[in-house]
Amino acid sequence: MDPKRVILKSPFKEVITSALVYSIPREFLFDILEKKIHKKLLKSYIDQFPRKIQEDKFCMVKSMMQAINTGLKNGQISKQVWSRFLKSFGRIYLKENNKIKIFQEQYGFKPPSFVTISPTRLCNLQCSGCYAGSSRKSKEKLEYEIVTRIVREQKELWNSHFTVISGGEPLVYKSKGKTIFDLAKEHNDTFFLNYTNGTLINDEMAQKFAEAGNITPAISVEGFEAETDERRGKGVHRKILKAFESLRKFGVPYGISITATRSNAEIIMSDEFIDYYFNKQGVLYGWIFQYMPIGRSFTLESMVTPEQRLEMYLKTWKLIREKGIFMADFWNCGAATNGCISGGRSKGYFYIDWNGNVMPCVFNPYKVHNIIEVYREGGNLNTVLFSSFFKEIRYWQEEYALNRSAETMGNIIVPCAIKDHYEMMYELINRTNAQPANEAAFQALLDAEYYHGLVQYGKEVKAITDETWEREYLGPEQRELWHSDAKLQLFKAPNIEGILNHLKEGLETIRNKIFH
Repeated sequence: MDPKRVILKSPFKEVITSALVYSIPREFLFDILEKKIHKKLLKSYIDQFPRKIQEDKFCMVKSMMQAINTGLKNGQISKQVWSRFLKSFGRIYLKENNKIKIFQEQYGFKPPSFVTISPTRLCNLQCSGCYAGSSRKSKEKLEYEIVTRIVREQKELWNSHFTVISGGEPLVYKSKGKTIFDLAKEHNDTFFLNYTNGTLINDEMAQKFAEAGNITPAISVEGFEAETDERRGKGVHRKILKAFESLRKFGVPYGISITATRSNAEIIMSDEFIDYYFNKQGVLYGWIFQYMPIGRSFTLESMVTPEQRLEMYLKTWKLIREKGIFMADFWNCGAATNGCISGGRSKGYFYIDWNGNVMPCVFNPYKVHNIIEVYREGGNLNTVLFSSFFKEIRYWQEEYALNRSAETMGNIIVPCAIKDHYEMMYELINRTNAQPANEAAFQALLDAEYYHGLVQYGKEVKAITDETWEREYLGPEQRELWHSDAKLQLFKAPNIEGILNHLKEGLETIRNKIFH
């Protein structure tokens, strides 16, 4: 019998679950796991990617493990939630991976790792610059049978057991009496990350999160109270603090989601911000989304400047490496994901909105498929995955970074297909006849000022980050290649045979003098 099945069967599973609640055995097991991950990342793929990229991945995983350890140590993750979490992931661990192998043999690459779904556009807030343009008047939603089928197909087709739920506000979603908690219960072998404004989380809802055990809320903040209320509405930050309190009460692990803009870039990277949320409010993880000029009242003026972006890159990685804070910036941490993860790339994802429109990512609002129509015509998630639009995005990802040698990879500190490489993306959208998913996306395609501004932004960000990329990521690989080539050329030199003969004669002379 497979040893992992024995370990995860009762009573062994219960013993491990109980042991991981206590600091000493947990830290011992985490230490073993950390060493195995380090060995795998730094040895298994070192020929494919620059060593610095593999180190970034290890530091990110290590910070995530530290967040879990902190949550258990401080009681922010209850025994009940932890037990349910392990039970969920135990099922995932025991799933056969031959689905991934079969997919790879058939299509030539590994399947995506997850899907992001926005089941509703409805929201109880109306934030300025909302990418979804959500409000209390929004009525669009996906029916539950569509949402649950998407999650089921992830598992059946790709062996994918991770789903992101966004919005609108997911906590107001209801279809035929079903909510996201019904989704989590039905798919208890899937782990859900739920982006939410947090204002609806009270003790009753926190208890639902705890009972599910396989869903974690990432609550949106813009900085401190002033910055959050300015964008989201007066009194919102106080409601968020109450949500934190309820989640702590029931031992539910939670994080924050931050939209970085030109006006708050310094604030969200400050020591005061990190101390306030991670040390005083019990936050275990953070996601940074740099403002994208899409959605309600989009504007290039709200984007972080190239200079701010480089400074954020340096500070984010300092938090991860030196302080062990699990804080991921989906742009500045591009090296940890081998670049852009959109378009259904291997270990990547794609996005499905409340109307069923399927897009490369949450911030690339163009589509060629609608999942409702795909299902009606007998297709599935693979139908979407192999659209010409997605295939061309994946081809660009491969040419830019993934299929290049470690010493020539494209700069993936600027990984974003639509924000950092808009000239390419604009041409690709038109070539594949991808259609805007909403009016704002349509207007953006027609706006010459928008086009030139975003193309120029990408060039400036690349120029300001190229030095870091070439020095820290490519430099060591190029030097290693140079040394390898130099050694090779030495032994291929025309006079190498003569040199070796001279050395041999010299050693023979020395030997004769010593022994005769």
